Amino acid sequence: MQQLVVEIPHRQYPIFVAEGLLADTQKLRELLLARIQGRQVAIITNKVVAPLYLDALLEALDGLQVDVMQMDDGEAEKNLQVYQQTMDFLLAARHNRSTCLIALGGGVVGDLCGFVAATFQRGVDFVQIPTTLLAQVDSSVGGKTAVNHPQGKNMIGAFHQPVAVLADTATLGTLPSREYAAGLAEVVKYGVIVDAAFFEFLEQHSDDLLAKDGAVLSQVILRCCAIKAEVVSADERESGRRAILNYGHTFGHGIEKLCGYGQWLHGEAVAIGMVMAARLSVAVAGLDESVVMRLTALLTRLGLPTALDQASRKVATIEAMMDVMGLDKKVVDGRLRFIVASQLGQVQVRDDIDAAVVRNVLAQC
Repeated sequence: MQQLVVEIPHRQYPIFVAEGLLADTQKLRELLLARIQGRQVAIITNKVVAPLYLDALLEALDGLQVDVMQMDDGEAEKNLQVYQQTMDFLLAARHNRSTCLIALGGGVVGDLCGFVAATFQRGVDFVQIPTTLLAQVDSSVGGKTAVNHPQGKNMIGAFHQPVAVLADTATLGTLPSREYAAGLAEVVKYGVIVDAAFFEFLEQHSDDLLAKDGAVLSQVILRCCAIKAEVVSADERESGRRAILNYGHTFGHGIEKLCGYGQWLHGEAVAIGMVMAARLSVAVAGLDESVVMRLTALLTRLGLPTALDQASRKVATIEAMMDVMGLDKKVVDGRLRFIVASQLGQVQVRDDIDAAVVRNVLAQC
């Protein structure tokens, strides 16, 4: 088992990565009980993940008061209605401020559970047990929690760090290929924004990633978590450097909102958004066109889209994208902020890009 530590002001928390962790009842129990302060636990999961892993988690928590809420699967469930249902569930089960929530699932479960933990009785502990690649390499680490609003993605949320992240790479074996590929988009992102050598590693080991090679996957997950831990440790609340983690996301969130949550998986929308951001980088940051070609080729090899299809273009029009991006959380004083790359592994935050340049990029993609 590998361990990393996320250090933030006034506290720190561990990330554990291992294959078969959920099947190791004794080890799982040891890790959980060391971080559960009281006798109450609430597991938030969904109806797809629960049949696969809930029993193992319940066995590890034997002897505690454990209540389970199973939500429906999908991005559309990350909303205020399900948030309130979860609050109602906790109150009906008489949970108190010493309770610990456990998010068992992917990014949607983790985001919603984390937001509930941030706000239930002014904040309770929670543990992330991510079961998708996207959640293991990105959304479970860093403390961003939220639900969506009809006006935009992740508009209602809070920064609330977990007390631990437990990532079992064996769960990726049951992940549908489309969901798995969506997680690889966030993996590629880390190579673009921070680590050119890691990007080259992904190019060289794309076949191993597609085959879900255990050794390569563990190495990739650890590297992604290490990068995110370093960035979050330096800037927990995104007042500076942490913004680089949004590479491709301004475009991607616009695509998700306009096309309907679930039409494109988050990672798929981010993949398209990264290509858009790369083309924008060529225009305003001097990125060499060859990098756009390498990025497009790698994403394609990993089974990800790199441009909108015709149906999506009809709703995600240039002006519609400009309008919805104007509502993005990253907008400052009415100015759109984009993460652009000058070369692989080096990015910058820009809020001075002419709207005409952005429109031209959208026209190309």
